[in-house]
Order: sequence, then structure tokens, then C-alpha cells
Amino acid sequence: MSASNAGRREYLAGVLGHLVDRGLVTNMSTPVYGDDTVYRLSVPNIGTVAIIQKGCPDGAHSSVRWTAPGWADETYLWWLCSSMKTHPGEHIAKGVNRLRQRFFSDAPDILSGVIFQNELCGSSVRPCPKRDRSVLIGTQRVPAPCIYTMPERANDASNWNWTGDRNLKFPAVLLAAFGISLSEAASFVGFVGFQRRDSGTLRTAITTRFGSGRSSTFRN
Repeated sequence: MSASNAGRREYLAGVLGHLVDRGLVTNMSTPVYGDDTVYRLSVPNIGTVAIIQKGCPDGAHSSVRWTAPGWADETYLWWLCSSMKTHPGEHIAKGVNRLRQRFFSDAPDILSGVIFQNELCGSSVRPCPKRDRSVLIGTQRVPAPCIYTMPERANDASNWNWTGDRNLKFPAVLLAAFGISLSEAASFVGFVGFQRRDSGTLRTAITTRFGSGRSSTFRN
């Protein structure tokens, strides 16, 4: 079930091209072969959005080896993971654990969010609870992606996006391409949060949202 980088590029370019076709994105620059796989999107009322293409999130290359472009107003990792070894939620949790280490490191840049989706999503081998929010892209029915906002750094804080209070603009734009209205978008945007207890122990919260009153939360 593994996919080549070329196959992942083709899939992601198709999804992002759908945003252009819908008029939600005015311009998309695709990566040049040999460069980092970063898509540059011009989005009305936001500015410029960077999408960094990666594979399965539990690998170091796909979770911590990236650079947020200086030109981006919002930056997202898009995990295109075809591994069937574990549940998608476990893949995401492993990636978030690596991102937490980077968040509390000296690395100068941070992410706006992470996205998990590839060509298996919505198929019989990877059923999706958002299947009723699918659109036809090429010859494939594609469900709305799983989107998670990431925390912002803040001095003297003990909670970072712990309750999902970070507001970003691009998630609603991406969801609109799948027929999800602005008033519904918050019910489909998940979040990653970190918390430091008085003992110094760090905790992580990952919440997935897939519709009004429908969510799943993992904490450790």
C-alpha cells in the first residue's frame, strides 16, 4: 500500500488544485523537483499559505525535519500516510509527540496546524466519518481532511492551545472546498494542545472533530 513521493505529489496537487477550481485559492505554486515539497497558496483575506508535504507522521523526517517559509502567513504539515500498520489516530499521536519535542526546543519556527489525509481516506480500507462531506476530484471521491490547529508559543504559560482556542483562517477555506460552510467549520477543525503541570510534567491533548456534536479526544 506504500505510495511514492511522486504519487503523493499528484494526489495533494489534485486536492489543492480543487481549491483553485472553486475560486477559494487564487494561485498555487507547486514544488520544483529536488526542492522541499512545499506548495505556496495565495488565499484571499489570508495572504500566503504554505503546505509542506510529508509522509507518515511517526517518522522523524515527516514530523520534525521541516522549515516554515518566511513568506507564509500560515504554515501546515500535510501528512499523506498510506501505512496500514496502525490506526490513523496512532500515527497522528506519534507525530504530535515528535512535534511537541520540537515545540519546546530552540527551533525558531512553529506550525499553524497539521493535516492528515491521503488517497486511502474514505475507502473501504480506511473508512471516514466525514464520508458524507466528500467531493469528486478527478475520478476519486475525497472526504474532507482531518485538520488540527497547533499551539503558539507564549512566555510564562502553562497551557498552549489546551482547549483549542487558537483561531486560524485557512482551515475554513479548505473545508469550504468540501461543501462545509463557514458556520459549520468549527465543528470540523480539531486541535493539538500542550499543558505543563505544576510538577513540570508535560501533557498532550489531541481532539478530532467530524461534525456537530461528533468528536474524539486523546490525552496523555
